[in-house]
Order: sequence, then C-alpha cells, then structure tokens
Amino acid sequence: MAKNLPRTMKAVGLYKYLPISDLNSLLDIEIGLPKLQKNDVLIEVKAISVNPIDTKQRAPKPVIETTPRILGWDGAGTVIKNGEKSNIFNVGDEVIFTGDLRRNGCNAQYVALNEFLVGPKPKNLTFEQSAAMPLTAVTAYESLFERLLLSNKDAGKSILVINSAGGVGSVATQIASNLGLKVIGTASRKETIDFSLSHGANIVLNHKNHLFPQLADNGYENGVDYILVNYDPYPYWDTIMQVIKPQGKICLIVDSSGLVDLKPLKDKSVTLASESMLTKIKYNTEDLFKHHEMLKEISKMLDNGQLKTTLNKILTPINAVNLKEAHKILEEKTSIGKIVLSGF
Repeated sequence: MAKNLPRTMKAVGLYKYLPISDLNSLLDIEIGLPKLQKNDVLIEVKAISVNPIDTKQRAPKPVIETTPRILGWDGAGTVIKNGEKSNIFNVGDEVIFTGDLRRNGCNAQYVALNEFLVGPKPKNLTFEQSAAMPLTAVTAYESLFERLLLSNKDAGKSILVINSAGGVGSVATQIASNLGLKVIGTASRKETIDFSLSHGANIVLNHKNHLFPQLADNGYENGVDYILVNYDPYPYWDTIMQVIKPQGKICLIVDSSGLVDLKPLKDKSVTLASESMLTKIKYNTEDLFKHHEMLKEISKMLDNGQLKTTLNKILTPINAVNLKEAHKILEEKTSIGKIVLSGF
C-alpha cells in the first residue's frame, strides 16, 4: 500500500543554462511531485549518480525555462506508487533506474519513470553503490553485446577500451574480461591506471602517448579485434584506423569534435557502430523492454561478484552545492569511476 505522499518535494533544478561557476546554474527548489503515467512507477530517491550527459544538458545555451528543469538520469531508491498499468514492481521494492531526457530527472526527492527503465537493486550493495551503476552499465552492456556483438565465443580476442577509468569504460573492461577477452585499457595517471587494472583491464596504455608503439611493445603489433571509444574519437581517429584489425569492430559512445575520414573502414571492411543508451527510450523501440532486462542482469552480476561497483566518491546531501561540485569535477575531466550524491 502506497504511503501518504507530500504535495511538494525538494529538488535541484535550473531555469537558465549557465556555466557551472554561475551561482544560478543549479538551484535548490521546491516543486510538486511528478505525475504518474499509466506505465510508470513513482520512486523515492535515495541516491543519484552524475554523468557527462548531465553537464552536456546543463551547458550554456540561450534558452530560459518557464518551469524548472530537473536533471539526473541515474540512481537508486524505493518504489512508493504504481501507475494504473504498471505491474513489474511492488510498493516497497528497492530499485535502480536510468531515465528519460524528455521528462524531469532524479535530482529530486521523487522521480516518475516508465517501469522498463527500472530494475531491481542489488541486494548486497548500498543505495550509493547501486546508484553508481545503471546508466554506465547499460551503456557498456549495449556497446559490447548489441553493437560489437561480443559473446563467449570471442574469448581470447582483444579489445582496446579507450578511457578505461571512466564510468562506462570501467564497466566495459569488467564485462569483456568476464567473456575471456584480452582487455587493453588506456589512462594517464597512476590512480586511473590502478583503477583500470582493478576493474578488468589486463594492461593499461598511456593515452597521452601514441598508442600503436605501446600496443606493439605488448604483443599487439598486428592490432586489436575490437575498440570501444569512451572519449572524443577525433584526436584518436588515425590511430584507431591503424590499430583495428581487418574485419574488426569499433563502437563510439561520444560524438566526434571534428570531421573524420571513413575511407580506411572500407579498406579493412571494419564495422563502425554508435551507442546511445537513450535510443530505445527516445524512439520507444519495440525492444524497449530489453532495457529492464539489462538492468535485471546487471543487478544479478553485481550481486554474484561478476561486476563490482565503480563508485569512487560520495557527496552528501543532494543539493545544489554538491551537484555543482560534481558537475565541476566532470567538466575538468579528472574524475575516476562515478560520483554519487545521497540523502536530502
């Protein structure tokens, strides 16, 4: 039975899209609770994670919102109410979730989401540890299984994960390692190299130096079978074209900052794929239900030790000051793993 709900809730939102250094870039506000659609669940938010998509959505642009926009598409909490046709979860279930950019997000005490964007919270993890995982884990899962088409049959093959200490990279390295692939990460600082090695990478190259000589020194002079690019591919493009094997596969999860030459792809018959976790959600694809199935599988993998959380920093409580700090760290591109905020 749903508990009595308040009429309003605390949230962190924006009216103007401003640099994070601006006092008004993110604001502590109080607003009404979100309205439930028929396939929604209403979730009481316990912890949220911050991702590059948050900083990109908040980035300066000449738009003024008439009602506050709430960011945040990654977290954990408890189901407190069901929409009229929602039947996957019960009131009281502890869950993890991603989100829908067309609706207000989870930087608030409550969030309403289509039940397909929700999965069971891992039983052995805290809300904070769990909140670090949904968005990046689904992105990594889709990248490896749906875009690069990896399976256990690919054990022994090689994958290069560019920016392996980030949120997606540090999940992808674990999944690829579980499949038996030889996992090559890239990082540049001792702490990011150590983080990558502890999250599935067999070796870690310095991405501030040319990658091909480092690959050759480690026995990959003939290149790699797969490449997952978790960073702007533009500065790496010529190297990517050089090191991918004939008939290899490449997946990009970040837009290129410049034009790139696609001709080398044809010469090697290389497959190039792009990944956005939001595609199924935005276009309401017929396989949207798979999003829920992936979250279930990710939760199971976290509980049985196949995956470990990439949580690296907790800020408390969930408020504008702490969210600004998290956005600042992400924009400086110095973060390792995931930043989570918890409690109101």
